[in-house]
Amino acid sequence: MHSNPTELIMKFAIFGNTYQAKKSSHAATLFRLLGQHNAQLCICREFYHFLTNDLHLNLPTAELFDGNDFCADMVISIGGDGTFLKAASRVGKKNIPILGINTGRLGFLADISPEEMEDTFDEIYNNRYKVEERSVLQLRCDDEHLMQSPYALNEIAVLKRDSSSMISIHAAINGAPLTTYQADGLIVATPTGSTAYSLSVGGPVIVPHSKTIAITPVAPHSLNVRPIVICDDWEITLEVESRSHSFLVAIDGRSESCKETTRLHISRADYSIQVVKRYNHVFFDTLRNKLMWGADIR
Repeated sequence: MHSNPTELIMKFAIFGNTYQAKKSSHAATLFRLLGQHNAQLCICREFYHFLTNDLHLNLPTAELFDGNDFCADMVISIGGDGTFLKAASRVGKKNIPILGINTGRLGFLADISPEEMEDTFDEIYNNRYKVEERSVLQLRCDDEHLMQSPYALNEIAVLKRDSSSMISIHAAINGAPLTTYQADGLIVATPTGSTAYSLSVGGPVIVPHSKTIAITPVAPHSLNVRPIVICDDWEITLEVESRSHSFLVAIDGRSESCKETTRLHISRADYSIQVVKRYNHVFFDTLRNKLMWGADIR
């Protein structure tokens, strides 16, 4: 299959997982397919070095970029959901749609399998795909470290620092007190993040476009505390008390230590992340496959 001369020229920015050497064949396939479409490429520098130095792949000529110093028609993330989250944080407010190719176990964000790559790019070049908007959370506080990268596509979590005692988290919504959680932590998740860390501590599965935020405690002291789902245009304020006078804040898994007096304000960011999906990809299919819902293991 070769591209036709009238085919539009698209520019792709490519991010990848630099830990999975055995997945190099998928990267080679990706570059071969993009070459057939005469795509313009710019590649994240560390991923490029990983592919050329560690995996000894021969790559086509491409621009290299650092950080978020790129522009493109579409971003490709090749790896898992973690790789996709990193790519999304680099894309930020650029409004560039992201395609997630999954080289490991099925993901919710990276949901294009290597076997589907060829069909997927044919569809993209024929403009037969959909782009889903996913909401993002934003943290506001007076901690400079945290404010360097305050956006989360999955979740913002407040966690105790060590294995000793739980923390007390005073939560308010739009200024009105909600409750004080005595727990190991609290996870504030988008619908996208509802199937990640939040789910593993007993939070609900939330469909992508429901315009909600889930607040789920981690190992709460009181067993009658339950997850709560609120509107995503409300603001959550958290104040934490801890015996060690500090706690952790994890933004999509990147964690920073934070001192007790720091007050956290969490709300929906003023931008969304655009996720490229194939028409035949249905959220509930991924849910059944990944979570093995309804699987009878008897």
